[in-house]
Amino acid sequence: MTAAAIFGLRGTDLLPAERDFFRSADPWGFILFARNIDSPDQLRRLTSDLRDAVGRDAIITIDQEGGRVQRMRAPHWAEWSPPLDDAQLGPQAMQLRYHLIGQELRAVGIDSNCAPTLDIASNATHPFLQNRCLGRSVDEVVTRGRAAANGLLAAGVVPIMKHMPGHGRAVADSHKETPIVTTPHAELSRTDFAVFRALNDLPMAMSAHIRFSDLDDKPATASQRMIGVIRDEIGFDGLLMSDDISMNGLSGTIAARSAATIAAGVDLILHCHAEMSEMEDVVTHAGAMTADAVRRGNLALGFRRAGEARRAADLLDEYRALGGQVDWPVA
Repeated sequence: MTAAAIFGLRGTDLLPAERDFFRSADPWGFILFARNIDSPDQLRRLTSDLRDAVGRDAIITIDQEGGRVQRMRAPHWAEWSPPLDDAQLGPQAMQLRYHLIGQELRAVGIDSNCAPTLDIASNATHPFLQNRCLGRSVDEVVTRGRAAANGLLAAGVVPIMKHMPGHGRAVADSHKETPIVTTPHAELSRTDFAVFRALNDLPMAMSAHIRFSDLDDKPATASQRMIGVIRDEIGFDGLLMSDDISMNGLSGTIAARSAATIAAGVDLILHCHAEMSEMEDVVTHAGAMTADAVRRGNLALGFRRAGEARRAADLLDEYRALGGQVDWPVA
């Protein structure tokens, strides 16, 4: 049975203990960070080894938004500006940007990206998030978010939109504490939730560790009420994964967090830090994927189709012609 989990690993090579654990636990997928990345050849070996460990073509994801949050960097990969800096260039430039990013990922065996960030930016948005956003209005974020997702899909990469149902109003960093948003439900429905409603056909999403006080006293990730909002009001029937279960936006042990998150209706637990004892707790308390999660996961995997046969050089020329600036690696 496939564990309802996406796991990280410690370094640039798969350790024997990790291989044995992943073979036994059979997580649905994996996530990579800068600590796992050295060179294209190394990364291709690592992604192959991860899939070999579970005996199937498991999804492998990464945070490659561009700007501050990108795990693959120079000299082997492009250095991108923050997404909000590119936003004024228009949707075509956004699509080209993420098509190019998607090609970089697929070339090393990564077939998913934790992007686009669909949170609406404001002057109050916490600095950890603000320039990772795509705009300051519903229409801006919807248009640019659709373009970013289409760019990834054109490269055969599964987009994971985040942070559902909206993180832009948070003035605290959910890595460090639980942000509390006091905005009335009706206003959230017209704004933050509306962005995700407009893109509810995308295959995957990541939840937010935020408490929406007008709706529930629990963070959205662990709130049955908020997962109900995601499924019913927003209309998202894709695969829903948590943000990193280790973040301080949630409380309690890893075991308790995992159990509460699955009980709330989230499909997958994301655990990033590769602590073996914590991953064991996730497997024990999250359990196997439910039938609905398996169905949603299979639909998401279907988006990993072969990418469009477009030369990166041509995409890059088009992107730069629209005003895009990127430090592209020399072959």
